[in-house]
Amino acid sequence: MVLVRDSVGGRCAGRIVETEAYVLGDPASHAYIGPRARTASMFLEPFHSYVYLIYGTSYCFNVTSEARGEGAAVLIRALEPVEGIDLMKHRRRTDALRDLCRGPGRLTQALHIDRSLDGKQLLYDRELWLARASRKRGSIGVSRRIGITRAAHRRLRFYERGNPFVSGPRTLSPP
Repeated sequence: MVLVRDSVGGRCAGRIVETEAYVLGDPASHAYIGPRARTASMFLEPFHSYVYLIYGTSYCFNVTSEARGEGAAVLIRALEPVEGIDLMKHRRRTDALRDLCRGPGRLTQALHIDRSLDGKQLLYDRELWLARASRKRGSIGVSRRIGITRAAHRRLRFYERGNPFVSGPRTLSPP
């Protein structure tokens, strides 16, 4: 899939190349203790955005994945930039193509995703949506999740093998 963001600055888009799942009953999930004001969108039906601030500095973008009332989502960890690259470079203040959307905080900065986009319906929204990728996906690798302590051993991180835009240590993303 491709994540597309239309904003006043223009359109940016990237092919999803890395994700991390937070499933039902997962102690690492924000939904684990039940709905709260900050996590309400995580309990919406599939294909809604769940956007939250991490470490007080970066936003993370997730796609809800279960029936209404069942809190679960998939963190989008990395994108391969496909459109609006100059705008992404400006927002990220770098010319390094590989570093534009490699990691959840970088991709939200590059696409200008913040809490104002929390709860969007990603199949029909005009500011933020998912589209079909024009290029066929490569082989998918699986590893433990990154940057968490609870249930970190669970193999719920999925990435396109050999894609240079995948984040995290190379030991977790063998080609």
